[in-house]
Amino acid sequence: MAKDGYYFIAPLLLLAAVSFYFGFVPVGIVLFCLALFVGFFFRDPDRRIPTDPNAIVSPADGKIVRIEADEKGSMVSIFLSVFNVHVNRAPIGGVITKRDHERGSFLVAYDDRASVENERLELCISGDRELTFRLIAGIVARRIVVWKQQGESVEKGDRIGLIRFGSRVDILLPPACEVQVKEGDRVSGGSSILAYWKDTR
Repeated sequence: MAKDGYYFIAPLLLLAAVSFYFGFVPVGIVLFCLALFVGFFFRDPDRRIPTDPNAIVSPADGKIVRIEADEKGSMVSIFLSVFNVHVNRAPIGGVITKRDHERGSFLVAYDDRASVENERLELCISGDRELTFRLIAGIVARRIVVWKQQGESVEKGDRIGLIRFGSRVDILLPPACEVQVKEGDRVSGGSSILAYWKDTR
């Protein structure tokens, strides 16, 4: 389980225990069930990371809700419901060269306007190649937590942070990428391949 979950689970379990102790059984049951749900939300399973150096992996679990392409490349949007794993992962290896936070609204994350209007944090990873992606808050997700700082190195598939309670992740793929997913597909962070770099070197 992601360490951030303990800050929510511990108080809920404590309140549940107090409720049971003083005879408020229905309240205790509700609090205990809520603690179980929070533990489910903050689960953090291990993933098998593809070793192909040209593979770009999904930064998040969820459903592909939008793929937009133009001469500048493609944007792939992933919607994370409250039932998805919310730990985000690095789509490629390299150094985090950008970590910009921008305040905004809290529209429902599957709304395409969320990409430009919602609270979001943009990260850029630079290595042999460079890739930018955005962690976007939703109507329930009000906190974007990133464990890696600008200047830190990451490997492909490394855990980098999470967005609490429902969110969206957009990944910006340059023209030198071949997208491997389509709208409606479900992906797993760190293990599903979103795209391949075209080997032009």
